Amino acid sequence: MYIIVGLGNPGSKYAETRHNIGFKVIDRISEKYSIQLNEKDIYIIGKGVAEGVDIILLLPLTFMNKSGIAVRKALRNAGMLTVNMPANYSANYSDKLIVVHDDLDLEAGIMKIRKNGTSGGHKGIESIISEIGTKDFIRVKLGIGRDRDMNVEEYVLSNFRPNEKDAAKNAIINAVDAVTVIVTQGVQKAMNTYNRKIKAVN
Repeated sequence: MYIIVGLGNPGSKYAETRHNIGFKVIDRISEKYSIQLNEKDIYIIGKGVAEGVDIILLLPLTFMNKSGIAVRKALRNAGMLTVNMPANYSANYSDKLIVVHDDLDLEAGIMKIRKNGTSGGHKGIESIISEIGTKDFIRVKLGIGRDRDMNVEEYVLSNFRPNEKDAAKNAIINAVDAVTVIVTQGVQKAMNTYNRKIKAVN
């Protein structure tokens, strides 16, 4: 069983913003595999099968900076985390949690997969690390670019510009494919397939 989380902010106001590209990926996976998504308490969730593999799709409704609260609850409900065993979560399930999120340090349309690591300043990832007690989970990072003339908070809540929209759509499609590779063939295979296409990115 894999839990695939898309990060973003709930509500139509934020639906098309850069910060919500993780939500878009979950919506696309839901459509591709006919997985119904339903609102339950602090998240939207759907359970289904992708290429023969059981998956849970998750959209936190706690807003980006508190994403970890929803992720922690979903992991506990799935039996992957309890109050007193974050270390066991890290040991046994670190390859079963996939978080899809935006990344300011990658150009729009670029994707990078990581097995673990720091938050890189991403508030949603910071929240998840804090709430579940480990950095050991898979990240699928989708570039949204950066505008040096805009405040970061304002920028991530802006929409993609017309000349970026095709790149963003392609990134979403590639992310769906990458997640499928992760759950069927493993994260290393996905990294070998997709990360090698990216140059000059740390």
